[in-house]
Amino acid sequence: MQSHWLRDVSKACSSGCCPNAFVGFPESNAQIPGSAAASRHEFEVCTANSLYPNSHFTNHESLPPFEESFACFNKVYPQYSQTKQADHIRAKEYCHLSHSKHVCLDYVGHGLFSYSQLQTQFPGSTLFPSSSLSLEPAIFDISYKSINLNSQVLYGTREESQFESDIRKRIMAFMNISEADYSMVLTATQSSAFKLLSECYPFQSSKNLLTVYDYQSEAVQVMIESSKKRGANVMSADFSWPNLEIQSEKLRGKIVSRSKYKRRGLFVFPLQSWVTGSRYSCLWMSMARENGWHVLLDASALGAKDMETLGLSLFNPDFLICSFFKVFGVNPSGFCCLFIKKSNASILNDSVTATMVGVLHLVPSSGPAQIPEKSAKVDEVMDTSFESGNSEISNTPRIECRSLDHADSLGLILISSRTRGLINWLVNALMSLRHPNSENGIPAVKIYGPKIMFDRGPAVAFNVFDWKGERIGPALIQKLADRNNISLSLGFLQHIWFSDKHEEKVLETRTSEAEGTTLSKKSHKFPAGISVVTAALSFITNFEDIYRLWAFISRFLDADFLEKEKWRYKALNQKTIEV
Repeated sequence: MQSHWLRDVSKACSSGCCPNAFVGFPESNAQIPGSAAASRHEFEVCTANSLYPNSHFTNHESLPPFEESFACFNKVYPQYSQTKQADHIRAKEYCHLSHSKHVCLDYVGHGLFSYSQLQTQFPGSTLFPSSSLSLEPAIFDISYKSINLNSQVLYGTREESQFESDIRKRIMAFMNISEADYSMVLTATQSSAFKLLSECYPFQSSKNLLTVYDYQSEAVQVMIESSKKRGANVMSADFSWPNLEIQSEKLRGKIVSRSKYKRRGLFVFPLQSWVTGSRYSCLWMSMARENGWHVLLDASALGAKDMETLGLSLFNPDFLICSFFKVFGVNPSGFCCLFIKKSNASILNDSVTATMVGVLHLVPSSGPAQIPEKSAKVDEVMDTSFESGNSEISNTPRIECRSLDHADSLGLILISSRTRGLINWLVNALMSLRHPNSENGIPAVKIYGPKIMFDRGPAVAFNVFDWKGERIGPALIQKLADRNNISLSLGFLQHIWFSDKHEEKVLETRTSEAEGTTLSKKSHKFPAGISVVTAALSFITNFEDIYRLWAFISRFLDADFLEKEKWRYKALNQKTIEV
């Protein structure tokens, strides 16, 4: 029988105004109306032809100029012109991106404040990503506290200051989470949030931990190791090569399997992969809950306003995790939020270890602070300060989170439309690059996960190959991109299921050679997987950003590009460098 939640969510919009709730879900009874299906097909066809008149490019000098490409882009995606408000916000509030010519495609989570906001509050402060030391205004500082998670959930709001209350209310409103139903706990990093929950979850009675990640996550690995020490039975979903879709029947079997444990355990689920851009149906959460699982929704990779989609508004997970950082395009220091449904507080165990995990307390501060730059990703950074605008309202400080305000002003439909056009054009552009002097043209780029697709997230995982078909190390791609003022991330795809054993052997060989590792036939220490470059778009990413990435990757069509870069670096720095 179909659950009431499934019947309700079946009414979700399928015309494109929000992500499809049924993406990647097996045997759904939901049918997309013909007109919507036709629109999606037309979208994919138009995207495939968005680089007219050339379908393939074999030389970086043959790329159409920016103005021509942008004009063609606007013809293919006429809705993009309706998102000019985002461009105005970027020009006014994030001018440092233009001043520094910096392309930021490595951010995961949500920004709290705008660059302009900080400049207004603290004239003369500098916040540029290229500097080793940034003079950062510290509007509020962070201190650590040792506290029982159960007590924090039940009584935390009684101890918080008005300052903390303002931050909590603003974030929960942005996340579309009810204060009556959830408590919010601040942690230093995403890893801290996962560890905190794993230390307190009752794995003694609810034995299983089931995760759904197509990439290696340090935070999730921390949870897995902690859970194993507490006796948890750890499982994970598998993904089909090469599109990295969920192996549906296998995951269904793990969720509904007849186990001697009546209480299933904890189901950890991201609605979207921040590495590949794959989207998954929220009906997996419904299935897990109906089969006795507690559900942890990892919302860190969701775009701005994605929490307002119909499926999520109808489904309330038991736990939710999301990351926040200071300013887009600056050192990504931030904190993580762990949301716990108040009705579940009683199931959490007291833990001495958990009281030592990085739970945070915010205290007002003033004046700039000299802070070392950190190059780690958002979920790996230990935050030391945050900032926002202050105003006096009845002698109560008000926290202005202007970046969240900007996302609210744009809304879900506009943001989704903007990022959908940009990411699909980028995927098509990358796939159009072919090495010369070969019969069919060896692809310079291979995409992992969804390619041109209406329902895909604003992130793409890829690798670059030379003219001989050999993969160029992702870390080297990232390093060279950084020299060209383009910030990219690295990821490692895992839990891959191969239908062809030959493909698996080829992939493992290429991966081991590129990473300098040795595979052992008797060992499973090296999982089937591959390291990749990943680019993630935000709501203020513009066409120039993705065009610059395309132009940079096209340079690898020149067989001598790497050698030229080595000599260029030596000429500028008077020393050699490994490439």
